Amino acid sequence: MTHDHDLVLRPTEAQTAAALNPPAGRSGGDLVVETLAGLGATTVFGLPGQHALGMFDALRRSSLRYVGLRVENNAGFAADAYGRITGEAAPLLLSTGPGALTSLAALHEAAAASAPVLAISSQVPTAGLGGGRHGYLHELPDQAASFRGVVKSVHTVRTQSQIPSALAAAWKSALTAPHGPVWVEIPQDVLLADTALPVVTAVDATPDELAPRPELTAVAADLLSRAARPAIIAGGGVVRADASGKLRRLAEELNAPVVTTFGGKGAFPWHHPLSLQSWLEDRHTTDFLEDADVLLVVGSGLGELSSNYHTFKPRGRVVQIEADLGKLEANHPALGIHADARLALQALLETVTPRADDTAADRVRELLARVSERIAGQELTLEQEVLAAVRRALPAGSPSFWDMTILAYWAWSAFDAQAPNLMHSAQGAGGLGYGFPAALGAAAADPTRPVLAVSGDGGALYSVAELATARQHDLPVTWLIVDDGGYGILREYMTGAFGEATATELARPDYVALAESFGVPAVRTSPETLETDLAKALAAPGPSVVVLPALLRMFAPTHLGD
Repeated sequence: MTHDHDLVLRPTEAQTAAALNPPAGRSGGDLVVETLAGLGATTVFGLPGQHALGMFDALRRSSLRYVGLRVENNAGFAADAYGRITGEAAPLLLSTGPGALTSLAALHEAAAASAPVLAISSQVPTAGLGGGRHGYLHELPDQAASFRGVVKSVHTVRTQSQIPSALAAAWKSALTAPHGPVWVEIPQDVLLADTALPVVTAVDATPDELAPRPELTAVAADLLSRAARPAIIAGGGVVRADASGKLRRLAEELNAPVVTTFGGKGAFPWHHPLSLQSWLEDRHTTDFLEDADVLLVVGSGLGELSSNYHTFKPRGRVVQIEADLGKLEANHPALGIHADARLALQALLETVTPRADDTAADRVRELLARVSERIAGQELTLEQEVLAAVRRALPAGSPSFWDMTILAYWAWSAFDAQAPNLMHSAQGAGGLGYGFPAALGAAAADPTRPVLAVSGDGGALYSVAELATARQHDLPVTWLIVDDGGYGILREYMTGAFGEATATELARPDYVALAESFGVPAVRTSPETLETDLAKALAAPGPSVVVLPALLRMFAPTHLGD
């Protein structure tokens, strides 16, 4: 008797002949790029280094497109954005020691935002593994230890035959919910040595599906169906699972108002009658959510920003759907459902009973009116006009990538992302320098539409080297730099806390002249001309820079009380 698990795909005669007679001149590096192509990768990011040259030499014998950046951290941000846009695991090729370690901040962001990045680093020669002090260049006692607390999984290769399986396991790990970065390291000698192994062809690394337990979704559906005042918090897990359509249908079935977290921007239509938009840093919204008798949290851990700095104290029953097991009930007791958002929402759609509620849309309008009144009382017209100008200038369907800057903090709450997966920021880990290199990664993923990057002058100085990358690859990214002469939000924080700011003021270059020195067209704009200048830059082919000298302020926080 033959069982299904006994079946093995048999190679064709041509495949057998090719396997028995692999082409000459291949190395361990070829096994890396062949495996990546077999997994379905088309584009790789990175930066070469001495120990990694075997991989980079193999690229010229490969169909993979290489996008090289000037700093490893920026290459990591680009790979992160490519993964967010495509849903694929973006390969990131790195060297050893300093090159590898320089990517840590980017991998931290990818981990916090659940972006699939397949980082492949070289290592010192095999003889140097294990913690001995051999004196190799870039040697670390345990390089992988630096990454174990950041990435989802770590894979160390010691022989060429391990390369395809290690990369396949890492790829599967990166794309199994919750998505995230993974780490593979391969010694220099393994990469450089000639190989007689057959050419790697198709590789099976299908990610596991994370389905909900039916008894839990049955209880959740009953709670939501019988609720008097249900509400929904939609996080980034909804966007990553491509579940915004299911979320909308469920909200309409339940007549439940929906607020999106900053990482979940676009998961629910901004102008829908049930949309509370994204005003999570607002006490009125916090009060509204606390008043819900059943609160459905989908794809969010209710962390610091999503809980108005942990001032949110739900009084009703919480149902939390979350793919990251560590986030389940981490902040609030709940009916915890460990599942992918798409599968869990589908299960709820199949089991909830529709609710009639004539008051939900009115309560949403009243809440948004109170939020608007609070903002209007703070004389922040400039900030609102600048953000509105950006929204009008950005074409529908174009993604935007925001650095940690005051305009981005406004955008978290007040920017209409217009569709899922179109607005991204570094709010996962909160590091500077994300916006521009991430936008380059998105443009590499889809060069048919312009991409917007937004930075302050402080964050821009982390990324200026990538103007050379933008020009070299002719990527359609427009970089808006809001120049206020320093770290603007830290200036506000310190002035508020201590009466004056220290270490926040910056000498900075003439960004227009600097961009032009890279061959990138640039313009200095004003709040009055921003919409026109930005729209013109976005419509032009290739990269461009728009510099806005402006001192923007944040709206007052509500988590500190009176």
